[in-house]
Amino acid sequence: MPELPEVETMCRGLRPVIGALINRVVDPKCTYRPVVCEPSMRSLAARLRGQAITGVSRIGKRVIIETQRWSLVLQPKMTGLVSIEEPPSREHVRLILELSGCEPESVTFWDRRGLGTILLIERDQVVSRLVTGKLGPDALVISCQEFTSRLSSTRRPIKVALLDQKIVAGIGNLYASEMLHAAGIDPCASSAAIDSRAYARLHAEMLIILNLAIQYEGSTLSDGTYRNALNQAGSYQNEHKVYDRAGQPCPTCGTGPIQRIVQAQRSTFFCATCQRP
Repeated sequence: MPELPEVETMCRGLRPVIGALINRVVDPKCTYRPVVCEPSMRSLAARLRGQAITGVSRIGKRVIIETQRWSLVLQPKMTGLVSIEEPPSREHVRLILELSGCEPESVTFWDRRGLGTILLIERDQVVSRLVTGKLGPDALVISCQEFTSRLSSTRRPIKVALLDQKIVAGIGNLYASEMLHAAGIDPCASSAAIDSRAYARLHAEMLIILNLAIQYEGSTLSDGTYRNALNQAGSYQNEHKVYDRAGQPCPTCGTGPIQRIVQAQRSTFFCATCQRP
């Protein structure tokens, strides 16, 4: 589930570890489905031992922990967390960085379902390995003109196109539903058929919603999986207008009810009154 606001919140919560020394990399030997790790955990541990953390950043939905030479790329995907506090459960811990020289004693990568990934690459490989040909501009910085140009070049339904990370990086299923509702756009509308005024609304609502969700430290859904770096729940779920509200009255128009459909194997929530074709 972690999307741009949740991953950005994780990164901001991890920044107290900048300047810390990595004393040891621990492989907890989780008995559940293993996450993909490249290179092997043994090789990763040998390369990171003794390295100082120089930065923490985000690329799309990935957390990047940087040293002078290396970039440790942690991709939470559906059920992953990166934390400096005790994780939700010990049995799903996938990686621990034991630290010295800062108050947090460790960084933990936790993943309940094992869908996340761990990647260690040299810093000068980040763009070629993660960005070029794989990610579009970040949703927080893309201009309205480029946003419109990229999305209008496909005939796919707008909700499906918004999830394509090659078009815009960082948007996921939850926030796509919310921003389309706020902009009053039918999620089934062809991206190529939407006019420039509607795209301007969508771009504006995207920035408002993503920045507000970051301010609220993300959305913790009913399964309780997402937590910030301090193992605390986010609160933006209290601001959701349509996501996971199927059958409830629309809070925007007061009629509704909110409907749920499936697009590209993902649930889409919308109000047929506010988001007419």
